[in-house]
Amino acid sequence: MKKRTIWVLVAAMVLTFAALIVIQGRYVLLNVELLNNQFNESVRRSLFQTVKIIEENEALNYLAKTLGYEEPQEQATDRMELEEQHQLLKRRIDSLAASKEFTKKRGLLPAESRRSTIEETSRYLQERYQQNFSRSRTILDQAVFRWLKGTEEKNILERLDVDDLAEILETALHNNGIDIPFQYSIVDKQGRIVYKQPSGGKVSENIIRKDEAVFTQRLFPFEDASNPCFLQVFFPHRHDYAVYSLRLVLPSVVLVFLILLVYVVTIIVIFRQKNLNTMKSDFINNMTHELKTPISTISLAAQMLQEQDVANRSPESLKQIATVIRDESKRLSIQVEKVLQMAMFEKENSTLKLTEVNINALITDVIGSFSLKVASKGGRVITRLEATDDVALVDEVHFTNVIFNLMDNALKYCGDKTLLLTVETYNVKDNLVIAIEDNGIGISKDDQKRIFEKFYRVSTGNLHNVKGFGLGLAYVKKIVTEHKGTIKVESEPNIGTKFIITIPILKNYEL
Repeated sequence: MKKRTIWVLVAAMVLTFAALIVIQGRYVLLNVELLNNQFNESVRRSLFQTVKIIEENEALNYLAKTLGYEEPQEQATDRMELEEQHQLLKRRIDSLAASKEFTKKRGLLPAESRRSTIEETSRYLQERYQQNFSRSRTILDQAVFRWLKGTEEKNILERLDVDDLAEILETALHNNGIDIPFQYSIVDKQGRIVYKQPSGGKVSENIIRKDEAVFTQRLFPFEDASNPCFLQVFFPHRHDYAVYSLRLVLPSVVLVFLILLVYVVTIIVIFRQKNLNTMKSDFINNMTHELKTPISTISLAAQMLQEQDVANRSPESLKQIATVIRDESKRLSIQVEKVLQMAMFEKENSTLKLTEVNINALITDVIGSFSLKVASKGGRVITRLEATDDVALVDEVHFTNVIFNLMDNALKYCGDKTLLLTVETYNVKDNLVIAIEDNGIGISKDDQKRIFEKFYRVSTGNLHNVKGFGLGLAYVKKIVTEHKGTIKVESEPNIGTKFIITIPILKNYEL
């Protein structure tokens, strides 16, 4: 995939996600605004219902008290009078009915006279009931007049029961879908507190703060009072209502973040794959060049041996040709080994042949064959194999390659310095530690984070003659990890580098 295509794809993903964030944000803001409006409307409706119920309760309580207790004598007199009139009327009707029956039998009472008597009786009853209704209406009017006159002189706390107020307010809020703690108080028109809700109960114990939204409703709003009072309510945890109400939006928010995570991971994978493809291409190009060089050299040497005058060549010339063929064959073998190492990375786990190995003896053998290379460049190797318990379960071939690769890197990257290579072993608890330290060009902090990545090569400035494919340290890391060990690097530019390998000893190794 071309780099331009990747950037276009990344830009499209970023724009798509940005649009999704904007849409989701607008949706959340609209929901918050809608919830706030709904909350405000519910509170106002609850307050109006509360003061309406309080006003009705005051009127009903006063009328019940007035009609039930203040004028019992007058009510008793009216009832007695109505009963007497009812009995008298009943006797008159019975008497008239008897007279009508007697007259009817004698044929003395005409039809018009009988209708007139019934109409008079009905009109009489209507007049009596109207008189009784007017008398009761007058009593109620007088009671209401006295109540209205008395309320102007009463204190607000004498007109309502604060316990009933709290209960009515809480019930009204609950019926309108609001169940969060609240604080209420009664104030006059100057804002002075007439009554403040005591602590305790279901309601909040917080005090009203100036930065909180306070809902206000006038008490007895239909009265034309000179000093009205107001019911104030505020909600110290109002934000909890919006948060709780937005719980349905939470899945979509989580989904958006999951999409963001997928986008980020996808972009990272794309760039890593791009870098990996680039490094693989470089590896193939380098490997092709490295393979062609020894093959060409061996081919040339073979051609020289096929010439007709080969018998006339001196033994020294033939020995030189044989040496070239041997060295280039060894070089070709090393390159093939690099290819095989690369193939190992395509497998999740390598097939290791684990055996009990004395690590001190293994390192001594490697140093014995490697010290000649170091000595040829004027360097030297210092060994401190102080591990007393050095038997570990390892694959001897691969672990030998690990030690050899680390020493070979020290030789490659010594720069213009005389190499001083120090190899030591020691025990830490139930582990064996192998430290390989050099005095070479060192590794920067940024490169230290990536030196164990496949195909990654440290920038060496002007040392372009250092050959490699970025597989050596990646191979070392893989083999050490599969031996249930760890490897870390300590390095300072122009001072040197130290690799520290830690593996479990035999008695601590768990299959």
